[in-house]
Amino acid sequence: MPRLTIASSPHIKNPISTQRIMLNVIIALIPVIIASTAIFGLRVLLNVVFASLIAVLTEFFARKIMKRPQTIQDLSAIVTGILLALNVPKEMPLWQLGLGSIFAIALVKQAFGGIGQNIVNPALITRLALVSSFSDSFTAPSKPLTWFSSLFDGSIAITNGSTAIDAVSNATSLQILKGEIQSGETVLHLLGIIMGNRETLAVGEVCSIAILLGLIVLLALKIISWHIPVSFIGTVAICSLLYGSFSIDYMLLNIFAGGLLIGAVFMATDYATSPLTNKGKLIYGLGCGLITSMIRFWGSQPEGVSYSIIIMNILTPHIDRWTLNQPYGIDKSKKSEQEAKV
Repeated sequence: MPRLTIASSPHIKNPISTQRIMLNVIIALIPVIIASTAIFGLRVLLNVVFASLIAVLTEFFARKIMKRPQTIQDLSAIVTGILLALNVPKEMPLWQLGLGSIFAIALVKQAFGGIGQNIVNPALITRLALVSSFSDSFTAPSKPLTWFSSLFDGSIAITNGSTAIDAVSNATSLQILKGEIQSGETVLHLLGIIMGNRETLAVGEVCSIAILLGLIVLLALKIISWHIPVSFIGTVAICSLLYGSFSIDYMLLNIFAGGLLIGAVFMATDYATSPLTNKGKLIYGLGCGLITSMIRFWGSQPEGVSYSIIIMNILTPHIDRWTLNQPYGIDKSKKSEQEAKV
């Protein structure tokens, strides 16, 4: 007689295996890895391989110590390692990156029970932990290789080395772009921004074309739906238009010159930390966009994408509670009162 397995929600089955899902995510990340390596050099590829290897080893030993079945074959540790490596500067010391992989797998993922049990995105919360613990590694942004910058008139489109990942969405960068409009260089530099010709503290965020190609792959393979990316990016676009006096240039900066795209495509759509229903996903993406915009426009921290996703990760169970279909005959208000008493 088979044993009864008790597990936390969600309990919705999908014919696609976890391994297959993660493999498809890795495939979607390949254009981003290639583009980042081409723009910043082979050190990016080394970081990706190293972070992934440490993540896999950490998961192996963590499962062994906890005497749980091995799960390294599901490839989720590799995905976490890749995303972490793409969310830090290429010059970050390997020992710090290795500690980040250990933190992401051992404390954020396995300590909560493994894949599907973590309450926040492992790569994002680890990035924030690294920023807090090793701030010196986030003061010098990675610069594109000379050959790449030369394709765009030899100049870096957006330069803001003293601030963080989303600093390019502030007034200084907008003034730079406005100056280029007056000098007739807008098209060239907008193309440079989209292709990745700018300094950054997260090497995977710069090439918008590669990220959008990854989005197409994920949508085509039905790994994710359009609801979270569209509602997330769309909300930031609308808020940018309103805050920037309907400036198209300011809106484009907020979309393409920060961590919005990689966050909306690869981070916010994490199965374990995002809502189950389409309605819930729209609410989730809307919340991510609003929080990102508020932090960018009025917050003391220029980086808004990571914080917004983490906050909405925490709110995901509540979103699911209010958007999942209720059994016939159940009054939602009475159910909430009963839950409150418990």
